[in-house]
Amino acid sequence: MTQNNRLFGILVPVISVLLGLLAGAIIMLVSGYSPIEGYAALWNGAFGDAFTIGETIRRITPLILTGLAVAFAFRSGLFNIGAEGQVIVGWLAAVWVGLAVDAPMILHLPLVLIVAMLAGALWGFVPGLLKAKLGVHEVIVTIMMNYIALFITNEIIRNVLTEQETTTEAIPATASLASEWLQTLTFFSRMHYGILVALFAAIIMWFIVQRTTIGYELKAVGFNQHASRYAGMNVSKNIILSMVISGAFAGLAGAMEGVGTYGTISVMSGFTNLGFDGIAVALLGSNNALGVVLAAILFGVLKEGAGQMPTSAGVPTELVDIIIALIIFFVASSYIIRWFLLRFKKEGK
Repeated sequence: MTQNNRLFGILVPVISVLLGLLAGAIIMLVSGYSPIEGYAALWNGAFGDAFTIGETIRRITPLILTGLAVAFAFRSGLFNIGAEGQVIVGWLAAVWVGLAVDAPMILHLPLVLIVAMLAGALWGFVPGLLKAKLGVHEVIVTIMMNYIALFITNEIIRNVLTEQETTTEAIPATASLASEWLQTLTFFSRMHYGILVALFAAIIMWFIVQRTTIGYELKAVGFNQHASRYAGMNVSKNIILSMVISGAFAGLAGAMEGVGTYGTISVMSGFTNLGFDGIAVALLGSNNALGVVLAAILFGVLKEGAGQMPTSAGVPTELVDIIIALIIFFVASSYIIRWFLLRFKKEGK
């Protein structure tokens, strides 16, 4: 039974991706575009040269972390819609500390990342506390806290970090994940060392969930809170802890943008969408660390490659969003794919 579940856990996302790409090809044909040219342009936009490869890796980096954030909460039975707000406060905290502190890189850069994680963790703590103690649904609270994060951040940028300006000064090199060597290697792309941080975070999540007592309790609470309480587990503590760790991952994703890609923070007219994309990454990755990394790679390739589709193949970039939506649809309808696989397996016997 366990072997079958693992097999389905691998096959369902793969089939979902293939069906999504096939549906995208059909839509291109119906719309009068060539699927071959469209997907070739997408591939070149993501892997065409060293610059595009660097930009693709840069785009993948925060997606891994927001995917981990959402997936970690899912493992405890919680739906963290607030990863977007946690990304924003993490981004703000990272840039703020980057500008405010004067220290050598060996102290400054770790401090920036830790503070970003703490900011995201705090933003996850509030809905976790309300869920654990008052039973307030985390979806409602986290959605509202996204807007609170956005507006508070804009206010701080205008009145604290700048004098009514829309963009802060650039952080010093001691707080930056950017590297001249990496930029030269990739023809001055915005790739930075954050990809190593993201991959290390995936290992940390795997270790917590699969190899620690905390991870066992979090999964147990996610399966059945009543049984967990009967077994002597502190359900409230685990709910709060899950949201705190989830928020820390998302806050770290914000730091990747603040001290990695941009080196500044600007007044935002809307959401970054990194947190919302993290939901899709977590779903496609089946809420496990390796799956999240692979799903983030796919989404990063699709989103980065989409920029080349209008110029090379005349295909609108919105089509990539349709393909992603279709992939998510097929993942959400995984029970149908499972039914076909089981039926095919029975007929094969």
